[in-house]
Amino acid sequence: MKVFITGGSGYIGRVTIAALRRRGVRVAALARGERSASVVAELGARPVRGALGDLEVLREAAAEADGVIHLGADYAGDTARVDLAAAEALLDGAGGRPYVHTGGVWVYGDTDGVVGEEAPLRPPAITAWRPENERRVLARARCGGRPVVVMPGLVYGRGGGLTQGFFVEPGLEAGAVPCIGDGANHWALVHVDDVAELYVLALGAPAGAVYAGVSGQNVPLAEVTRALSRGAGLGGRTESIGLAGAVERMGPIAEAFALDQRMTGARARRELGWRPTRVDALAELSGPRDPVAR
Repeated sequence: MKVFITGGSGYIGRVTIAALRRRGVRVAALARGERSASVVAELGARPVRGALGDLEVLREAAAEADGVIHLGADYAGDTARVDLAAAEALLDGAGGRPYVHTGGVWVYGDTDGVVGEEAPLRPPAITAWRPENERRVLARARCGGRPVVVMPGLVYGRGGGLTQGFFVEPGLEAGAVPCIGDGANHWALVHVDDVAELYVLALGAPAGAVYAGVSGQNVPLAEVTRALSRGAGLGGRTESIGLAGAVERMGPIAEAFALDQRMTGARARRELGWRPTRVDALAELSGPRDPVAR
């Protein structure tokens, strides 16, 4: 089997390539520059030179593969337009072969208890563009395509992810990790190793399926930030900041970090046999960091 992946040199992409290669899958990975090409080549993937805006490159690479995983994103410009154009080009190339698209659970907004994929969508501004793109991707299932959407929760592990740039690094500078409000809101977490396995399994999912990539760890933010503080050597020290202050420091993403989300990944467990194995987030965030796949 051969899989084409975008975003292969990124945080989740590197671990996903490693998961594919462990299964003996041949991987081709989009690489925008020399650094990206070097990263994916070291992981055993064949670099395909190009960017998400190079639609013909995407079509051709997808047409040569047995399946496609779209993890790449371009946050420098018109993210929604670039994402949809890239997805449509990849779907065109894939034809009736598997195509796995990346979403995210933030589109559900604040949840009322523990919810799954059928919950109403109430996205914060930063992800308000996602539902329409995903609707159009999934619509391809009605005309012979095999689109699947994986919606990761807050991904952590291996010293990477959003928690590092928005919480740990500012915490090291200030001497305390920031916590939005009282931290009573929950984050739906998933380890990067586990979500990478879900992407691989999703290649065999039925057309039109949607999976929440969460491992059942719905942890209060206050506990997460204390764990991050301990892992960073700050002794568990945190600093409470209001939402307005968090937006000023972090930008619009702070509104997503402030969501109260409790999610289940039961559908992926039931339909795909997904079995997350890294399910003690607080212990991992408090301890030494494993390296990201190289």
